Amino acid sequence: MARFRYLDKKKVSSLPKAPGVYLFKRGREILYIGKAGNIRERVKNHFRKNGFRDKLFIGDVKKIGYLKTDSEIEALILEANLIKEKQPKFNILWRDDKNYFFVGITKEDFPRIFITHQTKLSTTHYKLKTNYLGPFVDGKALKATLKILRRAFPYRSCKRIPKRACLWYQLNRCPGPCTLLLSLAKQLPGLKGKIKRESQRNTKNLIKVLQGKKTQVLIDLKREMKKSSQKQEFERAARLRDQIEALNNVFEQARVFQGLVEPAPKNWPEIEKLLKKILGVKKKILRIEGYDVSNIQGKKATGAMIVFEKGEPDKKEYRKFKIKILKEPNDIAMLKEIISRRFNHPEWKFPQVMLIDGGKAQLNAAINILNQHYQRLSASISVLALAKRKNELYIEGRKRPILLKNLPQEISNLLLHIRDEAHRFAIKYHRKLQLIDLRDKS
Repeated sequence: MARFRYLDKKKVSSLPKAPGVYLFKRGREILYIGKAGNIRERVKNHFRKNGFRDKLFIGDVKKIGYLKTDSEIEALILEANLIKEKQPKFNILWRDDKNYFFVGITKEDFPRIFITHQTKLSTTHYKLKTNYLGPFVDGKALKATLKILRRAFPYRSCKRIPKRACLWYQLNRCPGPCTLLLSLAKQLPGLKGKIKRESQRNTKNLIKVLQGKKTQVLIDLKREMKKSSQKQEFERAARLRDQIEALNNVFEQARVFQGLVEPAPKNWPEIEKLLKKILGVKKKILRIEGYDVSNIQGKKATGAMIVFEKGEPDKKEYRKFKIKILKEPNDIAMLKEIISRRFNHPEWKFPQVMLIDGGKAQLNAAINILNQHYQRLSASISVLALAKRKNELYIEGRKRPILLKNLPQEISNLLLHIRDEAHRFAIKYHRKLQLIDLRDKS
């Protein structure tokens, strides 16, 4: 069993304000196990509300155990594993198999992943061999967790493979077995095997994460990335690198118990006020532009500029760039080209904030381009860079970055949304060019 720390029930105020799992004990008997985004507040609620269910055991509680986790997703997974292992009396009393949630994984060439209540009915209904993970208590949080993890490990969720590419494939959230039915795909030898291997590998890693083996998955991915690089399989190495970054970002930023990150701020004036305070500016902020580069060892390199107006994406203002000047990988030079070409269009409205996907080097590259060629604009534009590895925000004029998790959640969500949208748009164009290239060669 995981190493819990224990307190007397009278010392609830000493519990941490952190995500994790808690339990109530009477002697050696575990009465109840739960998870929380804020352990202290959640446990206090058990004693404050003292509802019908709490009254069944709260008077018998002698000790409270807790175990902090790095993220709320890890708390959700740990709770499920502990309930399955320990069968706490009052967790089981309140629920039967119909009320718990399970993640189903079909045994197919292109595995399907779905949420269900009844494992036996699901197996009979789909007439497929299916494995199940669970039980999970919070269905809403589980659904949000799978949706977030899908960024790192795209998987199939449709009951039947459609005859045309679906939205999940367009969003890079599914390996796309549906594309095998397209006439163009039939001309590409080896494509089916490639998608099959990717589907099964992603499913295997997702299962391990849901079993609480995130660290082992990261170790395996890094090992595979190193081997692919040594074999000069740069495209595969790049995909593995992106999965590692995505998985780390998921566990650092996810707040699944509060729901998924809202794509648009509900109250822009308040968000703008916070953003102006963080940036140390008084100017009005209406337009934010996000930039990203997508390439594999410099080949078919593309750039993207996306636009948010008052905190919401304005897709008619998005722009894509096919990199012209380089054939070798050089993200800094590519970024400089994109920004130079962007500001050669004075007919496009200028932003008040630019968010670059990258770190200090990318920040300096953008600032240098503005200062050298567009000095009259540099004073009116704040330049930021958001590094993927630790979600560090670099701000023009500041020596040290700020961790995104230390910023107000509204700002953190907005900046993540802008960066992710720029990344999605750049990759979409990059893949389109790759597909055109494959078609021309076939």
